[in-house]
Amino acid sequence: MQTEPVPSLVGREYEVEVGPVAHGGHCVARTDGGQVLFVRHALPGERVVARVTEGEEGARFLRADAVRVLTASKDRVEAPCPYAGPGRCGGCDWQHAAPGAQRRLKAAVVAEQLARLAGLTPDEAGWDGTVAPAPGDKVAKGEVPAWRTRVQYAIDAEGRAGLRRHRSHDVEVIDHCMIAAPEVSELGVETRTWPDMATVEAIAATGSHDRQVILTPRPGGRLPIVALDRPVSVQRIGERDKAVHRVHGRPFVRERAAGRTWRVGDGGFWQVHPKAADLLVEAVMQGLMPRKGDMALDLYCGVGLFAGALAERVGERGAVLGVESSRRAVEDARHNLQDLDRVRIEQGKVEQVLPRTGISEVDLVVLDPPRAGAGHPTVRHLAGLAPRRIAYVACDPAALARDLAWFAEEGYRPVTLRAFDLFPMTHHVECVAILAPAK
Repeated sequence: MQTEPVPSLVGREYEVEVGPVAHGGHCVARTDGGQVLFVRHALPGERVVARVTEGEEGARFLRADAVRVLTASKDRVEAPCPYAGPGRCGGCDWQHAAPGAQRRLKAAVVAEQLARLAGLTPDEAGWDGTVAPAPGDKVAKGEVPAWRTRVQYAIDAEGRAGLRRHRSHDVEVIDHCMIAAPEVSELGVETRTWPDMATVEAIAATGSHDRQVILTPRPGGRLPIVALDRPVSVQRIGERDKAVHRVHGRPFVRERAAGRTWRVGDGGFWQVHPKAADLLVEAVMQGLMPRKGDMALDLYCGVGLFAGALAERVGERGAVLGVESSRRAVEDARHNLQDLDRVRIEQGKVEQVLPRTGISEVDLVVLDPPRAGAGHPTVRHLAGLAPRRIAYVACDPAALARDLAWFAEEGYRPVTLRAFDLFPMTHHVECVAILAPAK
């Protein structure tokens, strides 16, 4: 039997009162009929006309854009970026909010996720309820910190560089990204055409003059001759194997943080904000308070940032084991920490490597898992090692809160939590939670 298609509500407009902020860069509202709207480009307390961008009759919720503001919040500013707004670039979520208001919105999201998923108040989490800006990022209304040291530009059918629109493959062509670090902007990616390319990722290292572009050709596309405004190394993504291949120049960039130089190859993970690596190392070490002779784990260790900082502090009688799934990151971590014989780096998934190490007890743990979090099996295993303290670095407050709930079941509670605005103008927020045995 053929069922009737459900009528789409895309394009329908509703006049609504905007409620609280929600995780993901939008606020919650309801239609007169009670249907939930997740509204972008709005702020709590405003009255707006919201136009539906996704959803149909009877759906659990609809997505919408605020296309007219009838009653504005005192925190609203005119978006500094000419490409921000309904239906435009999806790279930023809060261009229309004053910088201080953005941090308050992020704090509200962290508090809501902790309460809903972990059953914790800010006091119970050891958190003062604030989100701190990175040094130098406290700017006035209408100003935008230029912080993003890695930008992946999407390329349209005519070879023009831009950024994706929200929840879309469509490209918003731009001539300048306001949140891009000056060292990225000065490459001039936006001023060139990129025939046959799908994406061009631009990387500007912190603490060195290394610049790199990573090209992803369209199927059958030929690589262009790359002539930018600054010297760069060039890599490409293979059409068949999706691996990173060197075209010319170094296959890595050199980052500087925590008193060391770090090799990061194949466009591998490194904190995007130029102040983030030092800021997070400081927060983690202050929370863990390592001692000489400690045995420590650095899980999801990337190129070894926290492992290196731990090794410096635990001394020659201590030991650090890092675990990382990316083969290239493991090669880089071993290179970066080759002068520290008390550090060992293992390649593989954390949940598979940890059980086979035979380690039954540790003093300290750092984990910086991907956006999905660590998960209950890993949390249970870590608690079984009876560490004195655990530092959990999280780029997603929902994943953090879920894992904190698992840690609570295993007898660990947060003693401090700090939140940092390392992604200004977006909805993302970085947290560092320090956990200890509840007893």
